[in-house]
Amino acid sequence: MEGENAKLWKPDQSAGAAIPRPREIILEAARKLLASDGPEGLSVVSVTQAAGVNRGTIYVHFESREKLIAETIESVSNLLLQSVYADQADLPETDVEAIDHVALTDRLAGFAISNPDLCRVWLLQVLASPDPGSDPFWRKYVSSLMRFAATPLAKPGLDAEVLAVIVLAGTFLWPVWANAATLDKAGRKSAAERFSRELLRLSMHGSMVAEHQAGGETGPPRLSQPDEPMVKAAGTDRAARTDA
Repeated sequence: MEGENAKLWKPDQSAGAAIPRPREIILEAARKLLASDGPEGLSVVSVTQAAGVNRGTIYVHFESREKLIAETIESVSNLLLQSVYADQADLPETDVEAIDHVALTDRLAGFAISNPDLCRVWLLQVLASPDPGSDPFWRKYVSSLMRFAATPLAKPGLDAEVLAVIVLAGTFLWPVWANAATLDKAGRKSAAERFSRELLRLSMHGSMVAEHQAGGETGPPRLSQPDEPMVKAAGTDRAARTDA
């Protein structure tokens, strides 16, 4: 799996480089294990062996296995945040009308194709979480879509949470179909660009020609609107999102 995680942080062992802190070494090893074995395979013993540190060192930084797993997943989220949002990653709110959506989509697809297993594990953990809004990347991504939905750029009735799940699930499953593990650097780049193009086309133009709907109807398709907004602020109770 190491070759698939080429964009993840790795200790710089070149002459004169700063010696990586034990916490960074531990998290790097834990991310590799998370990608290959999932959270079930992530244990203090396995991380100790992979990181080359003793159990005491791990417990200095992570008080329990559960804490180690949680912070490893959060570290993946932070890597996503920095990779996808770049210089806007640390801003509390992003001006969605000023975002280069083409570049953002390219960065998201590129990170996914280079780190397929890690991205899928992260997404499943976030979606199953009782509070997805506590995750840094999910919170940033959904809140950006919510602000986008409130601008003239968005079509009325856009459901930010549904759209987030559709986009991220598609982006993180595309590398499976593309056999990302068998591709070289150029192949991964080409596969990422292919997905990014289609995702942008769907976002800007959709996939249905309104004039050729089933039944001979013309004009834009009629979509039912919820009686109450289904989009909840990031970080709110997950149960509120199950209305149907």
